[in-house]
Amino acid sequence: MADKKPRVVCVGEVMVELARGPEGRFGLSYGGDTFNTAVYLARAGIPTAYATALGDDPYSDELMALASAENVDSELILRVPGRMPGLYLIETDGKGERKFYYWRDTSPARELFELADWATLAEALLSARMIYFSGVTLSLYSNTGLGRFLAAIELARKQGAVVAFDGNFRPRGWKGDVARTRTVFSEALKRADIALPTFDDEALLWGDANPEATVARLQAFGIAEIVVKNGPESALIADRSGREGVPVPEVVVPVDTTAAGDSFNAGYLAARLNGETPAAAVAAAHSLAGQVIQHRGAIMPRAGAMH
Repeated sequence: MADKKPRVVCVGEVMVELARGPEGRFGLSYGGDTFNTAVYLARAGIPTAYATALGDDPYSDELMALASAENVDSELILRVPGRMPGLYLIETDGKGERKFYYWRDTSPARELFELADWATLAEALLSARMIYFSGVTLSLYSNTGLGRFLAAIELARKQGAVVAFDGNFRPRGWKGDVARTRTVFSEALKRADIALPTFDDEALLWGDANPEATVARLQAFGIAEIVVKNGPESALIADRSGREGVPVPEVVVPVDTTAAGDSFNAGYLAARLNGETPAAAVAAAHSLAGQVIQHRGAIMPRAGAMH
């Protein structure tokens, strides 16, 4: 591998996205929570790779081309002959809130750590500067896959990688099994350096009464840096220097809230990797998310990314 420069590796699933436009027709694009974050990290100038598995179909080819166009390194994307990526359909209501419908049970991304090349992938994680994944990532894998993935990030941490986790909780992905979800999330949280949860998700999964309760629960896992996203309210930072709320600078009326949290995470992590303080990083994250929710779909046009 010629390029040994330290990079962020985002792990998860990217899917074909069908979103209904204002005139009722569906437009085709691509998205997936950790992939969206990878794209926005790469746009911020952070060397970023994406780890997943795709098929050998035309849509998988298009996804590879998209990663390339966005400067997301695709060498950790395994290709599985005869398979196809997952699909999801978005319906958006008048307020910009959306409902998702998924066809993803046969997606090769679910077997990422059980494919023939999984050990090569796990080894590549060891040289990462940062590993980023989400609760959705965890929902993909069998217990075997989870064991391998968690062992890999544990080893990577010993090699100096920073582990960042967004506890993105989608009950359907866990077949409603809250006990298993909590167990798996807890194993991930034991290995996380930075937690980027969304308060609504935490309240749903853990019954947290407020963002402060989320912080207290996550600090019990020994997580050094916590940012609780709370929609149009402020984000709550907790690190070694204490706690601080950082308000959203201006509340914008969303066109489509898809990828609001994913882009927030990218804005935050990019700023932190560039040496900004957590408070400055949250301000940058609010700003990016505010731009993204003014566009339809997960990944806004590149022209919209210019400042």
